[in-house]
Amino acid sequence: MATATPSNVLEAQARTPGNKNAARRVRVAGKVPAVVYGAGKDAVSVSVDPRQVKSILYSKTGHNTIFDLALDGEKTKAMIVDWQYEPIKGALLHIDLKRIAMDKKLTVQVPIVLKGEASGVKNEGGILEQILREVELECLPSDIPASIEVDVTELVLNKVVRVSDLAHNDKIKFITDENQPIVHVTTVKEEVVATPDATAADAAAAPAEPEVIKKGKQDAEGEAAEAPAAKGGEKKEKK
Repeated sequence: MATATPSNVLEAQARTPGNKNAARRVRVAGKVPAVVYGAGKDAVSVSVDPRQVKSILYSKTGHNTIFDLALDGEKTKAMIVDWQYEPIKGALLHIDLKRIAMDKKLTVQVPIVLKGEASGVKNEGGILEQILREVELECLPSDIPASIEVDVTELVLNKVVRVSDLAHNDKIKFITDENQPIVHVTTVKEEVVATPDATAADAAAAPAEPEVIKKGKQDAEGEAAEAPAAKGGEKKEKK
């Protein structure tokens, strides 16, 4: 479950909100600007250590990890709900943190992990295709699973595993459509390459364009080409 451990703490320092220059100064100092909100309290601008944030994001439970947010001498349960990376160097630019009430349900996205080798691949020469990689569900913070496992061992050719086939219990409510396909085994599709003979046959079978239409196009183009000459040295009006 995505619960906090004693060492799972994110230290935060309050900061004065400002413009882009203020945020840049925070990054130059080795921190990442962040905002904390939720639980019926006002939003607070803070700065956090990017190493601690990455440690949470790259953990087994990822962004669904619930940790202790230490701020102004107090600790509050929180989780990361949004983050931004610098596109070239990959440095963290900004973090959104949400205070969590452990007795209130949350809606989260949980990754789907496939287990086993599908029978349709092993014995029938098919290809395993995963259509859905995350499923949305609702549960209490302490019941958030690190992932949802799907055993594909018995999956044969043309059979589909849907959200409705996942293990259900009274602690977790799936928000994603129950009919949404997750994974299936398909056949290898051969690419059809057109031969020169076939291409020539298709061209011969295509109906010829009526001569009157061709003539109309040529006349129109001729009128367009002669129009500037009729106007003499007049300059075209700029659009």
